[in-house]
Amino acid sequence: MNEKLTTTEKIIRYAVLLIFALFFLLPMYVLLSTSLKSFSEVSINTMWQLPTALSFSGLREAFKKLAPNIMNSFYLVIPATILSALLGSLNGYVLSHWKFKGSDTLFALILFGMFIPYQSVLFPLVQFMQQINLYGSIPGLILVHVVYGLPITTLMFRNYYQDVPEALTEAAKVDGANIFNIYRHIFFPISIPSFVVVFIWQFTNIWNEFLFAVTLTNTQSQPITVALTNLAGSQVVEWNVQMSGAIITALPTLLVYIIFGRYFIKGMLAGSVKG
Repeated sequence: MNEKLTTTEKIIRYAVLLIFALFFLLPMYVLLSTSLKSFSEVSINTMWQLPTALSFSGLREAFKKLAPNIMNSFYLVIPATILSALLGSLNGYVLSHWKFKGSDTLFALILFGMFIPYQSVLFPLVQFMQQINLYGSIPGLILVHVVYGLPITTLMFRNYYQDVPEALTEAAKVDGANIFNIYRHIFFPISIPSFVVVFIWQFTNIWNEFLFAVTLTNTQSQPITVALTNLAGSQVVEWNVQMSGAIITALPTLLVYIIFGRYFIKGMLAGSVKG
């Protein structure tokens, strides 16, 4: 039973939440303030101070250095996200409504892929990519992320499709629809909320991933996360440029959550309540 909070209790609760919010926003404040300072103004002693004069030299320099890698990241993330979502949707559809002998075992084996650390497969993965002539290329990195994304996308879609009544599938079978027509005309149209969740999830994970990006690519095909680490100078670190690079790197995923955040929450909750 919910108890009504007194005014004092509300003030204390909001004060505690405000303190935690400020604590977690402190790094963002340092990031923004440093990126808007000139190099001569950046120091440990003045890191908490606002810039005396706004300087966009760090942002311009960071964008100039990261521009090719930004495009590499988009070339990687967009097809990898779409392919992993489509394949995960098909897997979830088949494993939830077209049961066959060993389907549950197959689903468990697919889920097992979620628990395999990247580091444990790195060396054989490099050898495999070299053998199929995809090592050091963006298509090779797309393949890796699609395969590694299948367990989580399959799980998401299977859980979503589990709530679709079997009567719909059976009625479509009676009307003569095959497995692909049922997916195309019944399951695909109603799975847009789940697609939104998967798109946001995969886009964020692939964009921010570093280990595969630094291991399986060459200089020309490196995503932005790898290029960001290369902004550090060998002797002098231009912190305003590095902070600006961090903002540029984080901006696409931040915009995705700002624009599609409400759909992400709705998609996560879709199908969670039955009846």
